Amino acid sequence: MLPIQLFRQNKELILDGLKKKNFKEPELVDQIIEMDERRRHLQAENDTLLAAINSASKNIGQLMAKGEKAEAETLKAQVSLNKDKTKELSVKLAELEEELHDTLVKLPNMPHSSVPFGKTPEENEVVKQGGSTPDLSTQKLAHWDLMDKYKLVDFELGNKITGSGFPVYIGQGAKLQRSLINYFLNYNIDAGYKEYYPPYMVNEATAYGTGQLPDKEGQMYHVTVDGFYLIPTAEVPVTNVYRDEIVAESSLPIKMTAYTPCFRREAGSYGKDVRGLNRVHQFDKVEVVQLVHPEKSYEAHQEMVDHIEKLLQNLGLQYRILRLCGGDMSFTSALTYDFEVYSAAQERWLEVSSVSNFEVFQANRMKIRFKGGDNKTQLVHTLNGSSLALPRIMACLLENNQTPEGITLPEVLRPYFGADMIK
Repeated sequence: MLPIQLFRQNKELILDGLKKKNFKEPELVDQIIEMDERRRHLQAENDTLLAAINSASKNIGQLMAKGEKAEAETLKAQVSLNKDKTKELSVKLAELEEELHDTLVKLPNMPHSSVPFGKTPEENEVVKQGGSTPDLSTQKLAHWDLMDKYKLVDFELGNKITGSGFPVYIGQGAKLQRSLINYFLNYNIDAGYKEYYPPYMVNEATAYGTGQLPDKEGQMYHVTVDGFYLIPTAEVPVTNVYRDEIVAESSLPIKMTAYTPCFRREAGSYGKDVRGLNRVHQFDKVEVVQLVHPEKSYEAHQEMVDHIEKLLQNLGLQYRILRLCGGDMSFTSALTYDFEVYSAAQERWLEVSSVSNFEVFQANRMKIRFKGGDNKTQLVHTLNGSSLALPRIMACLLENNQTPEGITLPEVLRPYFGADMIK
C-alpha cells in the first residue's frame, strides 16, 4: 500500500507510475487526495474540540473551588455538547478512514524509474544471458517422456489421489526433488540467510500483508471453514515474521530463507504450455527474503540477482535475465527481474525465479519499521526471490542433461543425490 504522504507530495509521480503499470482507474488518485483532505479536516476539528474539553474541564474544577457554581454549570453544559460532537466526528472519521484504506489498497505499487513501458511479456527487456544450449542431436525427449521412461513422476497417480496438476514424485524423482531442496537451502544459508520452516497456511492478515489480498483471491486455495489460505509462496509467511514490529537499524539487512510447498489454482491454464511440470497446482520452492534499509535496497536487490544467477550457473543451465515491463509486473513490485532457463527439448524458455524489490509497499501494510539515527521511525524495504522454484528446474535438468546412458546430474547435486546419473 502506498503511503498517504506520497499523494500529498507528488500526485504526478503516482499518475505516471500508474500509467506505466497500465492501471485502469487513475481517477482513484483524486478520490484518495479528496478523502485525505476531508479526513485531516475532521481530525483537526476533533482535536480542537478535545483541547477545548480538556481546558474547560480544568476551569470547571477551579470555578467549583471558588464557589462560582453558575459559571461552572455553564461550562459543564458546553463540555457535554462538545463531547457529543466528538462522538459524531469519531464515527465519521472511522467511516472515512475505512473508505480511504479500501481505496488505497486498490492501487498497485509504483514502478522504479528503470522499469520499461510495455503491456505484454514480449516487451520485457533481456538484460543478460548465460550458459550454452546443449547438443541433443542423439535424442531429444521432453521431460514428461523422460519422467515416464525413468519412472520419476506419476501424473496419473496424482490425478487419482487429488486431481490434475498434483504430480507424485517417485523413487529417483523424489530423491532428486529432495536433493534440489537441500542444495538450494544450504546454498542460501552459506550466503547468510537464516532458515525458517513456516506454516503452509496463513490467515487473512498475513495474506493481506504481502499483497496477495485483495489482489489474488482467485489464485489461492481458501480453507473457508477456518478462513485460512494455502500459501502460493514462502514469501507470504516469511515476510510476515516481522509484521507489526520495530526492528533495530543495526539488525538490517535481515536475510531469511525457507522451503515450502506452494499452492496455486492457475485458473484458465491449458494446452502444451502447461504439460508435464510446466505449470502445476502444487510445487516445491525455496525462497529468499530480505528486509533492508531504504538507502540500500537496490544494492541488496542486485546482490539477490547475482546470488540466483550463480545458483543457475552452478546447475549448468542456460539462462537469461529479464527486466519486466510495467504491464507484466506484479501488483506489489517496484522492480522485478525474472530468470528463465532454456528447455532444450521443448525449445522454449521457462521462468524459474522472480526477484523483486517492493520498496515500502509491503512494509506499509505490515507496519515493519526501524528507528533511524535521527530517532524517527521509518518503514523498511522488503525484497524476495525464488531460489529456486523446482518444477521447471527439474524439467530443464532432465531435458538438457539426457544421454543414451541416462541423465547426468550437475556436480553440485551429486553429494545430495548419492550418484552422478539417473539410470
